[in-house]
Amino acid sequence: MHAVLHAVLHALALTGAMAWEITWALVLGFALSAVVQAVVRRSTVVALLGDDRPRTLALAAGLGAASSSCSYAAVALARSLFRKGADFTAAMAFEIASTNLVIELGVILALLMGWQFTLAEFAGGPVMIAVLAVLLRLLLNDALLRRARAQAERGLAGGMEGHAAMDMSVRRQGPFVRRLFSGEGLTATAHVFVMEWAAILRDLVAGLLIAGAIAAWVPDAFWRSFFFEGHPLAAKLWGPVVGPLVAMASFVCSVGNVPLAVVLWKGGISFGGVVAFIFADLLILPILNIYRKYYGARTALLLLGAFYAAIVAAGYAVEFAFGALGLVPDQARARLPEEGVHADYTTWLNAAFLVLAAALLVRFFRTGGREMLRMMGGGPEGGDAGGGHPEGGDAGNCRPEPGRSPGVSRRRGRDRVRDRDRPGRRGRPSG
Repeated sequence: MHAVLHAVLHALALTGAMAWEITWALVLGFALSAVVQAVVRRSTVVALLGDDRPRTLALAAGLGAASSSCSYAAVALARSLFRKGADFTAAMAFEIASTNLVIELGVILALLMGWQFTLAEFAGGPVMIAVLAVLLRLLLNDALLRRARAQAERGLAGGMEGHAAMDMSVRRQGPFVRRLFSGEGLTATAHVFVMEWAAILRDLVAGLLIAGAIAAWVPDAFWRSFFFEGHPLAAKLWGPVVGPLVAMASFVCSVGNVPLAVVLWKGGISFGGVVAFIFADLLILPILNIYRKYYGARTALLLLGAFYAAIVAAGYAVEFAFGALGLVPDQARARLPEEGVHADYTTWLNAAFLVLAAALLVRFFRTGGREMLRMMGGGPEGGDAGGGHPEGGDAGNCRPEPGRSPGVSRRRGRDRVRDRDRPGRRGRPSG
């Protein structure tokens, strides 16, 4: 019994140490993302994603990177953009970038694993998008695209539809700084910040707990054997292939899979395998089921194959490119953070950024945030997720898509939003 308790406490200690190490980076990343989303309107994004040309895909990647989301919210947002008229491939590029090319992921990778992994993230992401675009152009025919659009228009619930439908950008005109520091801009920033945290928190906690448990309980010898440590070429070829499969089985997405990536890297997976594992957050089993609901079974299978091939290609690209340039860090020096709270720069940064987070949280709840949280996970696309704000009227709030309105019922004393399967305005088929 004592041994079991010790093992559990060890796992929780590792979890806590990793959480403390990345807290300030998460607050910083989500705060910067909230600022961008507060001043960039969703309609502007849709208008720029009408085709699958390289320039459009690059723009989709940039806009996605600025619109940080958890994987579930990113998938729901991509469908929302597609329903409004965005090109399907461009929507997928936006989806990839909004969960894999974001600031907070890069900062956390640098803190826990080294700057080389951050560089690999931003180098491998465009490779993944490019390969995916080529595969979709070859394999996504007009008939399948029409069926995917028809299925998307049904508006079936998958996950985070309420969050995806929330356009919390500032409506007023004027320079960036004036809009941002207006009462309306501060409210919008607080709302985006808290909603992003609400979307990611479950996966982040799950990822930290899983990583702590695996680090404490699974012996390194198992990972060294599984990843062919001691056979350099075999390890480099095997890592990008198996990395996405481990991610699919872990059920952890977005930044929540970084702590587990640390464990895998320490255990012997190749550099490209780590990158492939991180990129595979959009292929975990619950999200594959959401693809089926959103676009139909055939399109979901196509996305599974195309995403997997693109992830493996990106893993190989960074594996051999970074290896040739001598940028792969020494695996033997990999360490898990175990120090906890000390009087160092991490503690001071955490204290400062937690004060910022608290201020944004207070403003969120003082300006109708509670209703938004209630609507986030269960609202249909286009649901009105909250009442007006005292500053700036309803600007900076969650605004529904044009042409859609939710139906509301009361069940067990709580308001729940139902899909009414109302078709929105259709964008022209593309691809």
